[in-house]
Amino acid sequence: MNAQDTSAEPKPDVPLEIAHLLSIDVVGYSKLLVNEQIELLQELNQIVRGTECFRAAERKGKLVRVPTGDGMTLLFFHSPEEPARCALEISKALQEHPHIQLRMGVHSGPVNQVTDVNEKTNVAGSGINVAQRVMDCGDAGHILLSGHIAEDLTQYRHWQPYLHDLGECEVKHGQGLHLVNLYKDNLGNPHVPDKLKRRRTWKQASGVSVRPVITPRWPKYVLTAVLLVSAVALAISFSVFYRRGSPAIAQTPSQEVAGAVAPIPEKSIAVLPFQNLSDQKENAYFADGVQDEILTALTKIADLKVISRMSTMQYKTTAERDVREIANALGVAHVLEGTVQRAGGRVRVSAQLIDARTDTQLWAERYDRDVADVFAIESELAGKIVAQLQAKISPSEKAAIEKPSTTDLAAYDLYLRAQELFADTSDPIHARDKLPQAAQLLDEAVARDPHFIQAWGLLSRVHGAAYFRGHDHTPARLGLANVAAQTALRLQPDAGEAHLALAIYYYNGFRDYGRARSELVIARRALPNSADVFRYTGMIDRREGHWDEATRNLERALELDPRNVFTLNQLALAYGWQHRYADEVRTYDRALAIMPGDPVFRINLALVALDWRADIKPFQATLATLVAENPGLPLDLDALDSALCERPATAATRALTNYPREGVARNGVNYPRAYWDGVIARCQGDSAKARAAFTAARREVEKTVERQPDFAAALSLLGMIDAGLERKEQAIQEGRRACELLPVSKDAIDGAALAINLAQIYAWAGEKDRAIEQIAAVERVPSTLSYGLLKLHPYWDSLRGDLRFEKIVASLAPKYQEDRFFLRRVMPRGVGTPAS
Repeated sequence: MNAQDTSAEPKPDVPLEIAHLLSIDVVGYSKLLVNEQIELLQELNQIVRGTECFRAAERKGKLVRVPTGDGMTLLFFHSPEEPARCALEISKALQEHPHIQLRMGVHSGPVNQVTDVNEKTNVAGSGINVAQRVMDCGDAGHILLSGHIAEDLTQYRHWQPYLHDLGECEVKHGQGLHLVNLYKDNLGNPHVPDKLKRRRTWKQASGVSVRPVITPRWPKYVLTAVLLVSAVALAISFSVFYRRGSPAIAQTPSQEVAGAVAPIPEKSIAVLPFQNLSDQKENAYFADGVQDEILTALTKIADLKVISRMSTMQYKTTAERDVREIANALGVAHVLEGTVQRAGGRVRVSAQLIDARTDTQLWAERYDRDVADVFAIESELAGKIVAQLQAKISPSEKAAIEKPSTTDLAAYDLYLRAQELFADTSDPIHARDKLPQAAQLLDEAVARDPHFIQAWGLLSRVHGAAYFRGHDHTPARLGLANVAAQTALRLQPDAGEAHLALAIYYYNGFRDYGRARSELVIARRALPNSADVFRYTGMIDRREGHWDEATRNLERALELDPRNVFTLNQLALAYGWQHRYADEVRTYDRALAIMPGDPVFRINLALVALDWRADIKPFQATLATLVAENPGLPLDLDALDSALCERPATAATRALTNYPREGVARNGVNYPRAYWDGVIARCQGDSAKARAAFTAARREVEKTVERQPDFAAALSLLGMIDAGLERKEQAIQEGRRACELLPVSKDAIDGAALAINLAQIYAWAGEKDRAIEQIAAVERVPSTLSYGLLKLHPYWDSLRGDLRFEKIVASLAPKYQEDRFFLRRVMPRGVGTPAS
């Protein structure tokens, strides 16, 4: 037959592969009205797409989706764990959607990916048929597994307690199908399916209701035979499946499922703070140092998963530790804990390694030595932990854990104090005082030990933060950050801490994200467990407009540092800028579960309602509660700006009473209090007071611009002040120049913020057409410009009534499904109260 022959003769060989399938069916679907069916399937699609397993497989291109009318089937190709984990994640998410009742079936078997008449990928084969038959045996809430895939899962210890043998169920053509029920922690349905009870065909071996599933594994020749038989059956099954067309899962925003089940790596560990048993309580930093040095050494081992210090230190004050609960919260299999007692020139260090899954002590050690030997003790402990966990270790990693950070105890104490201060500088008001204190302590540390690489690296980051956040945005401060980073690099060219510091220097000082990425790649080789590396990679992704990659890297950082609320806040902000408000709510829930009373997170959560639905009531109630709890509470700038949405500006006026006289930094520039006095007076129609305040603010900001004429954020602020002073042409020139210096293409976050400022300048200057055009341009990219702010904020009052503006506002209004989520998830918590 030549190349032109297009006969329909069947091909002799049909390519088959083993897929791990999850079939999903909506219980009671046929009883719903057509509109209800459509709405329910759209909501289900959002839930399924929000699971981490779905997204991970989709990113790798290893996922096939097949709609089935009243549900769907998902095909994974990497591991039999994938569909089981996905089912548990879906079950977890459905706890917030009780009106959706599902049954699910999981199986591994042969399938064939084919191209249907619409030239879309579809699937056929016995594997998908069996998965659906497994599912058909269940009731609402059931996650049923075929005996075949259950046997695969029993090879993993962490699955065994949750697999419950049901025996055989009679399915189509009288065939018996071995079933296993998967349930745990209120996920799944623990009851025997009605179908098994009714037909009296279910069996339970020895009357045991919960036991590991041990079924004969298919011999290879049997599997081969099944594949051959399946190939013959393809012609029949294909005729059924190709008619379904291409997968029709809605392309809606993903939803983060807090607490979703994920496998915990065997070689994973959290080093908890060592208890200080010394009589002198000032030795607490000495005890912290023992933990920190062991943890620092272990983070350099690529074959381990090691939880970052920020998360483990939160268990320092825990009197009674529940090791299993802590390990579960941190996502590790092992925990190291210990005690330190220092008396005179001697030190006693005791440590024990615990398998948290069984609460079993695997190993314990005690050292009584001279205090000068403490660094050797820490290296020995790290080496023994690596050996106990049977982690692979390279010669360079071995050398790294044997080399102490410093041998100067006083220098190390200074470093730890600075590290604690720096960890508490995400709040700009606290940072103004704490950053200089941290820098001074680190200067003393490197003066004592000029070869202390970690101290040089942290010193560079402290100076860089002072520059980037606007506390000292001067070339001199940036120069200090460079000197510290280059010193660390000169001392040890392959030091991960040095390259991490250099990456942050390029990020903070120049927005040179290409060079920053290159340094992060080098840093990751030496620091494979550094949450900072993944966090800054995600933050670069975000500023370059790669939003999906940013989310993945920030979540990866949270795997290594799960209780880091700064990272959680960055993730929540990213969701808000993308108008993914349901994800933003869930992320703030995660943060508030760690810090239930935190005023920033309580305010930010309340502000979601303002952005999403133009509902200011939760913000008003939360602010009133917080002020009652702490009358001196200062608000950050975002909250102060949002408070202007209240008419009259009572909340903003009240909030301004606690605003620091010296101002607060935003986008790297200091916003003087006089600016906000002018804004509030302008909103209240007091032009004389507004002019006086804006004039005072201008004097301060103008000095910054004179010193740094290309400082985009300062130019933009000056433009808004000049607009308030009715210096129209000058204001527009300054605002446009700021956007030219820092466009969205160069920085997706700050560039968008300056673009919004320019829209405000146009609106205040009476340039309605330009203002609306600018808003329309900004609305097309992720930004803080939300439905609520456009609808309520007084900045845009002059644009109201213009059909072009109103059309933009209407386009951002919440959709029906989003409203349902809001009413179900956000409102019931009770406004003004912290999440629990």
